[in-house]
Amino acid sequence: MVKHTHRIGILGSGNIFGRYVTGLARYPELRIVRVGDIDVARAKQAAVEHDIPAWGDAAELYADDTVDILVNLTPPVHHARTVVTALEAGKHVYVEKPLATTVEEGRTVLEAAARSGRVLGSAPDTFLGSASQTLRKAIDSGAIGTPIGASAFISHSKAETWHPNPAFLFQEGGGPVMDMGPYYFAILVNALGAVRSVGASSRIGAPRRTVTSPGRTVDSVDVTVPTHAAAVLTFASGVIATSQMSFDVWDTDLPAMEIYGTEGTLSLPNPNHFDGDVRLRRHGEGDWTVLEPAVELFGAVGTREQARRGLGVRDLATAVEGGPHRANASFAFHVLEALCAVEDSSRSGRTVRLESTCERPEPRWSA
Repeated sequence: MVKHTHRIGILGSGNIFGRYVTGLARYPELRIVRVGDIDVARAKQAAVEHDIPAWGDAAELYADDTVDILVNLTPPVHHARTVVTALEAGKHVYVEKPLATTVEEGRTVLEAAARSGRVLGSAPDTFLGSASQTLRKAIDSGAIGTPIGASAFISHSKAETWHPNPAFLFQEGGGPVMDMGPYYFAILVNALGAVRSVGASSRIGAPRRTVTSPGRTVDSVDVTVPTHAAAVLTFASGVIATSQMSFDVWDTDLPAMEIYGTEGTLSLPNPNHFDGDVRLRRHGEGDWTVLEPAVELFGAVGTREQARRGLGVRDLATAVEGGPHRANASFAFHVLEALCAVEDSSRSGRTVRLESTCERPEPRWSA
């Protein structure tokens, strides 16, 4: 529960900006007061369109004393630098995923947060949604017995068909591992605990992608990061998860995510969404059972509401007031290290043992 009004400044007014504006509108205690962007004209256009009172460049946003929480929507390659600058400017920060693009940058960000005394949170926040929380509650209650294994399959988001310039998805900081992987790995860590080691292989599929989206600003993009990866994650608990992450699988009938236990299976909907049916099938049962959501829905399933963002920002505001912080920096860093280990393992041909660990976040239904 957020008790006070928090003034939000958003850095970056690109493609995902509107999703945060509409999502944060659910919470009157979170008031957007400024937009900052390297393109000041774009910042002004976004501010006028969404009735936000102030706009300007990044420096003006950092210097604005009326802003206490900065929401960082810059491209991933800029996350570390801009997060550190915002923390040093005295802002609490919530940054889009991933926390940074390398483990070294991630450590730098954590150190800056510790020095600043500010609260740092990071996407993804979909593990705070009803689907992932329902999954967690089912596991914790013993619905499938002892968890043994898991599978997670990421197929192509087909960004070339809807994003005006998807180049960042196929360059450093992008690819299916760093773009979509955070959603899946965060949910696995929330459900199963810390990852101990990662073994993986990856490759580039098509080296150039044709962009067909309406209003596109480029006709093609060159691919410089792996677009197809397969990984085995071994958790500290002993659970073994397999994951395929690909921008080369356009169509598939594979499930998004399943958890396998000694007494049954749990099936999860798209981890990029907050809500959806979580299904349970215990050994010997003829049909799947749809579980009752453990917490309230963030938005109506199957509608554009599911694309909204903002639950993690509210989580940060709760933490600023002394409440539990679930989408916290140490959790995000552990997810980042696991993601980076996919490429490290692929490049070295060896299993990578993670140096970090984290606690499973406090479940929302206990709040």
